[in-house]
Amino acid sequence: MTAPSERPSGDRSTTERRGAPSGERGGRAERPGGERSGGDRFGGRPSGGQRGDRPVRDGQWGARGGDRRDGRPAPRPAADLPRQVAYEAIAAVHRDDAYGNLVLPLLLRDAGLFGRDAAFATELTYGTLRHLGTLDAIISDAAGRDVQRIDPPVRDALRLGAYQLLHTRVPPHAAVSSTVDLVRTVAAGATGFANAVLREVAGRDADAWVAKLAPSAQSDPIGHLALTYSHPQWIVRSFAEALGGDLGETTRLLIENNERPPVHLCARPGRADAPELADEVGGAPGAFSPYAVYLSGGAPGDLPAVVQGRAHVQDEGSQLVANALAVAPLDGPDGRWLDLCAGPGGKSALLGALAAGRDAQLTAVEVSEHRARLVAQATQGLPVTVLNVDGRTVGADPELPEAHFDRVLVDAPCTGLGSLRRRPESRWRRQPSDLPPLTRLQRELLAAALRATRPGGLVAYVTCSPHTVETHVTVTEAARRSGVPVDFVDARPLLPAGMPGLGDGPTVQLWPHRHGTDAMFLAMLRRT
Repeated sequence: MTAPSERPSGDRSTTERRGAPSGERGGRAERPGGERSGGDRFGGRPSGGQRGDRPVRDGQWGARGGDRRDGRPAPRPAADLPRQVAYEAIAAVHRDDAYGNLVLPLLLRDAGLFGRDAAFATELTYGTLRHLGTLDAIISDAAGRDVQRIDPPVRDALRLGAYQLLHTRVPPHAAVSSTVDLVRTVAAGATGFANAVLREVAGRDADAWVAKLAPSAQSDPIGHLALTYSHPQWIVRSFAEALGGDLGETTRLLIENNERPPVHLCARPGRADAPELADEVGGAPGAFSPYAVYLSGGAPGDLPAVVQGRAHVQDEGSQLVANALAVAPLDGPDGRWLDLCAGPGGKSALLGALAAGRDAQLTAVEVSEHRARLVAQATQGLPVTVLNVDGRTVGADPELPEAHFDRVLVDAPCTGLGSLRRRPESRWRRQPSDLPPLTRLQRELLAAALRATRPGGLVAYVTCSPHTVETHVTVTEAARRSGVPVDFVDARPLLPAGMPGLGDGPTVQLWPHRHGTDAMFLAMLRRT
C-alpha cells in the first residue's frame, strides 16, 4: 500500500497536473441548469444516461470503507482507497457503460473521500480515461498481446497503473506495487503478470513510448497525432478538416482536450452580477461572456449562489451562443421565444432570465420526461413554460404553432465532440456510425424550428461539435430542404467585440484552444 507521502505533488506532464478537481467533480451532468452533451434526448447514444447514476453495487464499501449500504460490515480494500475508488470508476465506465462524471461523485461520497484524497482519485480517473488509447497501445506492447485479450478487471488496473507511471510523479515502485495490490483484490492469479507488464511499462517514459509506437508524422500525420495525444483517428481527422487542414492548430486542440477544464458559472441576469459573484465564490470574471465566472476547482453545485438559483454551471461557450440569439437585432414583435431542445435547462435558464428583463416569454421543449423536469427546476421563477413533447411536432401540436415565435434556439443533439475535455470517456465511445442518425435528427429539428419562426424571426442553430457534417452540412441541407425561405445572419457581431479567431463568417466556431470554451458552433438564420 502506498503511503500518503508517496503520492504526487506535481506531474511529469503538463497535461495532468495534481490539484483539486476542476470541472470534473463539480456538479453532476444532470443537475438542473447544467451542461449536457447531445444525442441523449431524441436519438443517438446518451451522454448522461442513467446507467452511470446507479447506486454503488452491493458489496462495495460504505462510508470510509466501513459498512456497506445495507449495514453489513465490509472488508477494508487491500489497495489504498483513492486508487480503489479510481479503479471502480474506470471499471464502471467500461463494464456498465457508466459516465465518469456521474459515477465518480457517488464513489467518492460512499468512500468518504474528501480534499487531497478525492483530488488524487479524480485525477487518476479522468487522466486514465483521457489517455486510454495511448495507454492501451503501450500495455499491448509491454504485455506482448492485444490489450483486448487481457481480462477486463486486470486490464483496467493496468491502465490505472500505467497512467501513474507515465503521467504523474508517483514513484515507479509505488505505482507498480499499489497496482499489483489492486490486481490481487480483483484477479489474484494475475499479480505476477501485472507486475511484469508494469515493470516493462516503467522502462520508458511517455515520450519514449510514443516515439516507439506512433506512426511517422511524415507518412501518417493523423495516426501520429492520434496516438501521441490519445484521440481516435476519425476524431483527429474531423478536427483537422474543421480547422482547414492546419495540423499545427489541430495539435494545439488535441493538447487542450487533454487538459482539465476550469469550472464556468453563469450569473443569471437579474439575479446575480458576474463580478460580484466572482468575489463571492473566489473566482474570476469570464474573458468573453458578460455572465461568466471562472472557478479553479471545487464542487460548484454546493455553492449558495447555485443552490439559490442565482447562478448555474455552464460552459462560457454555451452562454455566448445563447446570448447571441438574445442580442441579435430583430424587427417587429419580440415577446415569444422558443428553446426547441431544452434539457437539462442551462440555456433555457439563461434565456429565461434575459426574457424576464424584456417582458418576453420562453417556451422550453424537451422530449424526455426526466429532463423536462430538470428544465422546470432550472427555470423556476422565470417566465418559462416547459413542454414535454418532441420538438419535431411543430404545426401538429397546438402548443407549437407554425410561424409563431420571434426567437428560436435549436441546441441540437450531437456527438459532443466539442466537450471532450469535460467528458473524457466520450472520445472512445463515439463512432462514425453515430453521425447518420444524429445528422438526420438535426436536420429535422432545424426544419421544425424554421417552421415555428415567424417571418422576420431568428433561429440559432447550435451544436457542441465542430464536425463539419453536424455543422455546415446540416445547416445548409436543412435550410435547402425545409421549404422555408431563410437568410444567413453574420453571427460574429453577435459575440463580444474583439473576440479573436471567429473566422470569416457568417457562422461561428468556438474552440477550446482559441477561446477556452467548449467547441460550440453557431449559425444564425432569419426567416424571410
